[in-house]
Amino acid sequence: MSTKKLRVLVLTCSTRPGALGPAVNRWLLDAVADRAEEFGAELVPVSLGDLDLPFLDEEEHPSSGVYRHEHTRRWSAIADAADGFIVITPEYNYGMPATLKNALDYLSAEWAWKPIGFISYGNTSAGTRAVQHAKQVVTTLRMMPLGATVAIRIGDAVEAGALRPDAARDKAGVALLDELVRAAEALRPMRERARPDARPGPVAGSYARALTPDDAAEVTVLQRCCWVEEAVVNDSLDIPALHESVEAVREWLGAWSTTGLWLDGRLLGIVRARRAGEVWEIGRLAVAPDQRGRGLGKWLLRTAEAAAGPECRRFELFTGAKSRRNIDLYEREGYARTSGDAPEGTVGLAKER
Repeated sequence: MSTKKLRVLVLTCSTRPGALGPAVNRWLLDAVADRAEEFGAELVPVSLGDLDLPFLDEEEHPSSGVYRHEHTRRWSAIADAADGFIVITPEYNYGMPATLKNALDYLSAEWAWKPIGFISYGNTSAGTRAVQHAKQVVTTLRMMPLGATVAIRIGDAVEAGALRPDAARDKAGVALLDELVRAAEALRPMRERARPDARPGPVAGSYARALTPDDAAEVTVLQRCCWVEEAVVNDSLDIPALHESVEAVREWLGAWSTTGLWLDGRLLGIVRARRAGEVWEIGRLAVAPDQRGRGLGKWLLRTAEAAAGPECRRFELFTGAKSRRNIDLYEREGYARTSGDAPEGTVGLAKER
């Protein structure tokens, strides 16, 4: 499983005054709180009534991603940040409420490759016909509806506007979260590849994208894997990448332009760069040990160089003084050793643009 924290949107759909939805939301958050903590999942309650979405009023098709209204952009940001959804819905006339259908229709790419689970409530059918109706829609949006559901029959479950205690229902709620988390983790690589900033990588199925501070945990693990060999070769443990905390990595990810290469949700390699006057500084080029010899390092280096602006006239980097493999790569790519100061135990290399 990824080291990233899963974000699950718990969506209360009914906007009718006095509706049971808020009470169901409170029950769910309480019932699954311990399991969510075990998974490291963040449950984010959202009420469609609070979003204040009018009936779809965007001129462009949702697949364009062109949103003219602030309410659409706000809803897009909320849905896009989620890894999965739990929908709490009533059944109105054998179907889902118009508020849910409208909220789904507003967006497109934000839904893709995310699991969605349902908690329904109603009278005769306990809301299950609303769920069947909704599943037809969400599959069209490339979402994955779960098999696990919770169906609440109002007459049997409600007393004084609240849900009666029910151990079986609590167990069903936990089972729903369990299945959603497993599905969200399995679908994560597909969500990553579908990101608008993702681009094809150098090996089949791989993709590259800009890294953010949210990727700090994966970067920390990769660095420690890669720089152990550097420590052995250079006979030194005085290598920052070996000792940086996740917080330290998060901080520099916010300051450097960093590219990550991924395959099936695994971070295979990284490289970072930044401008210093007319110099484009390149660093932390790393490829997972089991992936070396496939040209990934060369691809990442060239990717970092291509990101330099026109004002940058020179590329500069450092590597271990005894890191023969690294030095050979850089020299093959046109870099030459510099005579300037370099940190102790390292050698500087540069290339004119």
